[in-house]
Amino acid sequence: MNADNFTVSERLVTAAYVRQGAQGRRSHELCLRALLEQGKCPEDGWDESTIELFLHELAIMDSNNFLGNCGVGEREGRVVSGLVARRHYRLIHGIGRSGDISAVQPKAAGSSLLNKLTNSLVLDIIKLAGVRTVTSCFVVPMATGMSLTLCFLTLRHKRPKAKYIIWPRIDQKSCFKSMITAGFEPVVIENVLEGDELRTDIEAVEAKIKALGAENILCVHSTTSCFAPRVPDRLEELAVICANYDIPHIVNNAYGVQSSKCMHLIQQGARVGRIDAFVQSLDKNFMVPVGGAIIAGFNESFIQEISKMYPGRASATPSLDVLITLLSLGASGYKQLLKERKEMFSYLSSELKKLADNHNERLLDTPHNPISLAMSLKNLDENNDAAVTQLGSMLFTRQVSGARVVPCGSVQTVNNYTFKGFMSHANDYPCAYLNAASAIGIKKQDVDVFLKRLDKCLKTSRKEGKKENTVNETSNSDTGTEQLEE
Repeated sequence: MNADNFTVSERLVTAAYVRQGAQGRRSHELCLRALLEQGKCPEDGWDESTIELFLHELAIMDSNNFLGNCGVGEREGRVVSGLVARRHYRLIHGIGRSGDISAVQPKAAGSSLLNKLTNSLVLDIIKLAGVRTVTSCFVVPMATGMSLTLCFLTLRHKRPKAKYIIWPRIDQKSCFKSMITAGFEPVVIENVLEGDELRTDIEAVEAKIKALGAENILCVHSTTSCFAPRVPDRLEELAVICANYDIPHIVNNAYGVQSSKCMHLIQQGARVGRIDAFVQSLDKNFMVPVGGAIIAGFNESFIQEISKMYPGRASATPSLDVLITLLSLGASGYKQLLKERKEMFSYLSSELKKLADNHNERLLDTPHNPISLAMSLKNLDENNDAAVTQLGSMLFTRQVSGARVVPCGSVQTVNNYTFKGFMSHANDYPCAYLNAASAIGIKKQDVDVFLKRLDKCLKTSRKEGKKENTVNETSNSDTGTEQLEE
């Protein structure tokens, strides 16, 4: 209620009580005002009642919620299910206009305000996470792969002759298909094995640029967050190469916002060379449902070009989800989650090393990967080719999700391109291995349960391997006896 309504209320309820209620309302409104004035994530998280009040205030600014509204168009925010309407807080119009996902909608001032505020809060968090000089970003209602495609399609207009994208290999289908879908030819640069780590072959990248001609290359498509033993690309060196050859540089930072090391690489790359845009997932970094990403960069006009490339209006759901989440956490809450993730990475690393030693395996030495770890599976691989894959199945049936078991030598074709050693980021990685990651939101209990179940599965696999070897030895012995008798 506004001040006039509170004054009228004093006719019905004792004035002192009404004034007390008005003061309570005022405390909520001060939070809203600070958000609107500063456009930054509040230091301390809001309670749910303040968030819901804010969303209700936004919703009644949209035309579909006007009392007495008469809509005669084809898109009037009509929703037949009350459950669906409540799920979206009656913010039905989505975001953007037909020509620009960041544009303001005349029919939906509330949804437009939500969109602007979300982008502003997300920009604040990206700076807080380590990319201090980022100038612009926007939330797009597509996951990382399609958001990368949008970046490539925007670059097409700037470089009409270009047909190639230089891509240091990372065995993840969506980032590879993002280039294919945009109509470009990926030029795969194999990684270099340094110790246990797979690292960017900088010399091969530069040699390929010279061979193809810089004008024929759309961009370099690099990666920060990845599965060990692959480690983040050498972003600084790549950024310098891109600056020297005047080639755009797009970074796949899928789950890198949660890592200070990944964000530092982006900041340093932009400082010493060229990074045009970096893309990150909402669900992986902010623990919201799948379906959104953030496209960010250091040149505001280029980021606006990308937003204008998105055709038509867009769903406001990813923006709404991340806005609610950031308002709930506050900057201090998000920083605490980042701190806990780092602590859990150290704990997972030390405990997984102990388990590996107990099973005569080895925690691979991948110090440049700040999120993912890998443990060798040499004993399983040597005893039984199928045992490695079976271990993955055993973990999954025991409700361990996210762990990846990578056998040696698997081959897979993606969009007519054949990858040898697929999932291992290299043609011939020396051993089979298992991945585990310490991602944002992980708890000590998750690590402890995972290690306990992995230990049991490895023991079971070893027993089954010994049985199979015994059967094989017996069979071979019988065959040998028969041959001697003959």
